[in-house]
Amino acid sequence: MTSLKGKTAIVTGATGGIGFEVAQHLGKHGCTVIMNGIEEASGAERLKELTAQGVTAEYYNFDVTNEEQVNENIKAIGEKHGKIDIVVNNAGGLGGRSRFETMTTEFYRAVMALNLDSVFFVSRAAIPFLKKGNHPTIINFTSNAGWNAGGPGAGMYGTSKAGVHTITRALAKDLAEYGIRVNAVSPGTIDTNFHIGIKSTKPEVFASWKNNIMLGRLGQPKDVAAVVAFLASEDAAFITAETIQIGGGQALGI
Repeated sequence: MTSLKGKTAIVTGATGGIGFEVAQHLGKHGCTVIMNGIEEASGAERLKELTAQGVTAEYYNFDVTNEEQVNENIKAIGEKHGKIDIVVNNAGGLGGRSRFETMTTEFYRAVMALNLDSVFFVSRAAIPFLKKGNHPTIINFTSNAGWNAGGPGAGMYGTSKAGVHTITRALAKDLAEYGIRVNAVSPGTIDTNFHIGIKSTKPEVFASWKNNIMLGRLGQPKDVAAVVAFLASEDAAFITAETIQIGGGQALGI
């Protein structure tokens, strides 16, 4: 894969799971990695880990659903480094489960903010600095739920992730004239703490999920990080407006 040396990459939600794996992967390929999170202690710990690995990294503590905080921090990052080359909009989550009949407006807005507003806020703030970048790119995170609408109580999560799929294509159209590529990845079932609830209460159910995956195993964070790194590299220079499924064939069902 083409080296990412000299590039500045922002990874939101980078203090755990897939986000941290992405940060590590980009750092090992030469990026200066800017990690984002909302827990100072966790951020400091992860920063220490990356530094020990020889990765040049920084940590910025801000809430990606807060427009003012996003604008302030992305501007500070861009001005410090003079450019931004890679934005990975990884932050997101289920936000809990709620059926539509009993769903509160607050829940609806919180899930949409976490998964969709965050992509808009971070991308918009980064665009002026991406224009100064070297083969700049944005990589968003959607989900199988964006196609199948999610399981019981996860309908708003699925709706928000469908929005990420569409905003990825819309951003790609909008930014192509500046040479800024925009793509998304759609992880299938990845073995992270995202599923810690069911892993701890119904481990047999969690283990059975691999039966619905064509390649016969659950995904690992490194499976996703490798694809993100490829999309960020110049090897993917002619790829934009795409969403890549990373699920071992899970999306097709068996």
